[in-house]
Amino acid sequence: QVQLVESGGGLVQPGGSLRLSCAASGSIASMYAMGWYRQAPGKQRELVATVTSAPTTNYADSVKGRFTISRDNAKNTVYLQMNSLKPEDTAVYYCNAKDRGDWGRLIDYWGQGTQVTVSS
Repeated sequence: QVQLVESGGGLVQPGGSLRLSCAASGSIASMYAMGWYRQAPGKQRELVATVTSAPTTNYADSVKGRFTISRDNAKNTVYLQMNSLKPEDTAVYYCNAKDRGDWGRLIDYWGQGTQVTVSS
């Protein structure tokens, strides 16, 4: 039902910055939360940052102070501003939407992912 499309990935040098965008096919204002996850080769997908409709933000310890998640409800777009990038930030970054379902369920929607590579 909900389609998410990420963009903005690429190759950057350590210490550089990058902004990821996630465009949703529907209203993100109705979502319980929007977020970014990432997955490096051979590793589990991990939470990077989330923002709820409250709004409340949550960040992984590894990115606190460097990454900022934001949402533009009018554009149905979520952003991830990444500063002071490190090689360990290299991963495929996925946009996530959590929608309210019946009986208090949260339904996950995922984008196709965008590659972020931090290397000299």
